[in-house]
Amino acid sequence: MVIRTNGRIDNDGIILAIVRIDVLTLDGAFDLGLGAVLDTLAIANELAAPGPAPFDVRTIGMRRTVRTQQGFRFSTQPVSPRSRCDVVVVPALGCKTPETLEAALARRDVREATAWLRLRARQGARITAACTGTFVLAASALLDGHRATTTWWLAPTFRARFPAVELDESHMLVESGAIVTAGAALAHLDLALWLVRGVSPSLADVVSRYLLVEARPTQALYAIPDHLSHSDELVARFEQWVRRRLAHPFDAQASARAIGTSTRTLARRIRRTLGKTPVGYVQELRVAHALHRLRTSDASLDEIAAEVGYRDGLTLRVLLRRKTGRGVRELRRRA
Repeated sequence: MVIRTNGRIDNDGIILAIVRIDVLTLDGAFDLGLGAVLDTLAIANELAAPGPAPFDVRTIGMRRTVRTQQGFRFSTQPVSPRSRCDVVVVPALGCKTPETLEAALARRDVREATAWLRLRARQGARITAACTGTFVLAASALLDGHRATTTWWLAPTFRARFPAVELDESHMLVESGAIVTAGAALAHLDLALWLVRGVSPSLADVVSRYLLVEARPTQALYAIPDHLSHSDELVARFEQWVRRRLAHPFDAQASARAIGTSTRTLARRIRRTLGKTPVGYVQELRVAHALHRLRTSDASLDEIAAEVGYRDGLTLRVLLRRKTGRGVRELRRRA
């Protein structure tokens, strides 16, 4: 995967041209995410020596001075329609709840930023965002019709606000056309390493070793399924009913009757809130329970499979591999 920019390498891995990156820094920026992007790219530049630095990074903003979520002030270069870049990075805003995020998106500087992002896209820049920065990108309408990911616990809010975006919050990184989105918090690292890898895979490998970062293709290992269900009272009741009966075969009609609704309404509400079918969400709950048992017990895979409604461990093994990208032994070892 090569960044379609000025960044080029020859057959010996020598940098031939630099990649110009604008990091859009808004008031209330998430310090950890912003720092992860800037530090990773700075380390890449240092480790590329004795050759030229591959990245020309600017922190730009809608104001000359911004204050991060933690209250740190620093100067940014003002945006300019005349300047050009190859890549734009939109780090997260320090918002943890739908209410604070909605308030941030209504701010004047954020609205101005979405217009600037559309301009940059028309000029041919590759647009990227991580965590709640994906909300800013989606507000520009550049994500309409594209696949994307975001911070997993705000996925229901994202779906409700941006129905034209095909959201898959299970992924850590999603590339769709000229747009790249990353998941929650430390996915800023994954995005920054993706940028480095687009110029030099070998340099990205060295940087990841310096940072002690391993490949994390999915957020499924970290998401809390019942947290997501609380965005809708009916879906929350369904989640509670399923958890009490994880060891039993799933019956959509029985579950709908038990919580006082129809199968069609239940399916519609789960799709609207979680982007999944009822069966898909039941699988998420079973995987979450199985992961917990793998990490906290010595129970056999067959025993755990019986606890979550499967006849044998083979079915559960395949499901865990598909959902997490890891085998059972690796999941136990990581625990």
